[in-house]
Amino acid sequence: MANTGLGTALRHWRDRVTPQAAGLPAGGRRRAAGLRREELAQLAGISADYVIRLEQGRATTPSAQVVEALARALRLTGDERTHLFRLAGLAPPGPGTVPRHITPGVHRMLDRLAGTPVAVFDAAWHQLLANPLYTALMGEWHGEDLNGVRRTFLNPNTRVRDTPESRAALQSALVADLRWTAGRYPDDRDLRSLVAELRRRSPRFAGLWESGAVGHHEAARKTIDHPDVGALTLDCDVLSVAGSDLRLMVYSAEPGTEDADRLALLGVVGTQSLVDVSFAAAPGTRVGRTIRRCAMPAPDRTSLEQHLSETEYPCGREELLRRAAAAGGGDSVLGSLGGLPDTDRYDNFDAVWEAVNAKHIGGAP
Repeated sequence: MANTGLGTALRHWRDRVTPQAAGLPAGGRRRAAGLRREELAQLAGISADYVIRLEQGRATTPSAQVVEALARALRLTGDERTHLFRLAGLAPPGPGTVPRHITPGVHRMLDRLAGTPVAVFDAAWHQLLANPLYTALMGEWHGEDLNGVRRTFLNPNTRVRDTPESRAALQSALVADLRWTAGRYPDDRDLRSLVAELRRRSPRFAGLWESGAVGHHEAARKTIDHPDVGALTLDCDVLSVAGSDLRLMVYSAEPGTEDADRLALLGVVGTQSLVDVSFAAAPGTRVGRTIRRCAMPAPDRTSLEQHLSETEYPCGREELLRRAAAAGGGDSVLGSLGGLPDTDRYDNFDAVWEAVNAKHIGGAP
């Protein structure tokens, strides 16, 4: 039996959310102001075909996880989220389960903090949302690794520079916080499953859990070894969202320090790999502009020299990017400089120009 009520509601909510509000680039001409089905699918982590079947009433039994993801992607209010669950034939999560709904106010807060690394976690330390700068700083997690407690005990590969003392303190704080959450939300099956798994697989977690300590993980000072911009020592604060039990994890640098400069550079360059160079998009976007190296013409010599005119040599790639960004360098300039070797030092502009031309092969990727 077709569930036309669910499909109608999804289309209505999709039409009212602009790409910019959802953190996506507008991308050319659009027949409607709202999200495309493909964009909603991307935001919710499901296939575009499944979105089509839901809207046409041909998919009638979406899981609670899918409904929650759709509510988050569509920025629904609490009442709208409850209505969506009921349209899907599901009971809305009760007071005994960990709340995972991100309110429109939290979405707006992230939009306004585009220049600050921010992520949203639920009370069980499952990452629900992160802005591009947070992902660029900490890396992108998937699947079970989205849960910070599980990752800390079972997959400790991280960019954070730990000492035995700092790791022990973090583990103790997270377990005490999780025990508080387990007492507050006794009916949450996912939380019970997480605790059982960690007690089974991690003797360290099991010992801390048996201690019975209860508390909150609120703040720390961390040094992050970033593969592109180097080490950054940042304050990490955990803020509670009133009335929701969500946590905002916010990283900040002391103004006027090298750490602040490197964080600003990361905001310009974004994540980089051997293939792609990503740049922070406009405020509110969660998907940065990604430029394929060598996929565009190299900047002409005059343009590049103009953007680097105040550079103090010798210098490395970081300083070249910093100077070019400050001078308003566009994608062509920043993309070419971002493709230079990270370790090279350049004695003058001629050396930079020679390196850019050596690395730039032109044509389509």
